[in-house]
Amino acid sequence: MDPLAHHCFTMACNNAWSNHRLLAACAQLTDEEFTAQRTSFFPSIKATLNHILTVDWFYLDALERAFNNQPPNPDSRRYFEPEEPFHTLAPLSVEQHACDRRLIALCRARTHADLHHEVTVTWRVGPRVEDATRVLAHLFQHQIHHRGQVHAMLAGTRVPPPQLDEFFCANDAPLRAQELAELGLTEEAVWPPTHG
Repeated sequence: MDPLAHHCFTMACNNAWSNHRLLAACAQLTDEEFTAQRTSFFPSIKATLNHILTVDWFYLDALERAFNNQPPNPDSRRYFEPEEPFHTLAPLSVEQHACDRRLIALCRARTHADLHHEVTVTWRVGPRVEDATRVLAHLFQHQIHHRGQVHAMLAGTRVPPPQLDEFFCANDAPLRAQELAELGLTEEAVWPPTHG
């Protein structure tokens, strides 16, 4: 696999693993703790996790349409109506895991040329064309940014925030092996021997 395409694939796998670990921690919260107002960019763990998911829906739709040579979605703003489609964690978690699998599949299938494919993203101000690499980089950064906020909010609860920085170093592999298996992934599938 091309190095840049492989990096995007590993980032998609990291995203799935991080969400899996974070959502498992959040599952220990009561509904009251999940929805409680907290200090962050979004006012609760519930609101932040919903935001991660709706933005994933928005960008995945644009990326999948572009790679399938389909026209942009004229109704892409529907992914934000309502802003918080899920009021409890269980159904949100199901949808987030489904999104994560879509992103892994999308990145696994990419070539170097694909990563420079044009992607039309329909913003509030209208459609804008972006390079696929930029859209993916933006999506990964968005996910990391808001997961960090949930992580910080968890620190204010009785549930310890999980460690989320054990994904790229080989010596950390045993710390994620069980969770990767739960996601249907293996260390060897994510990092074939040719990639160290």
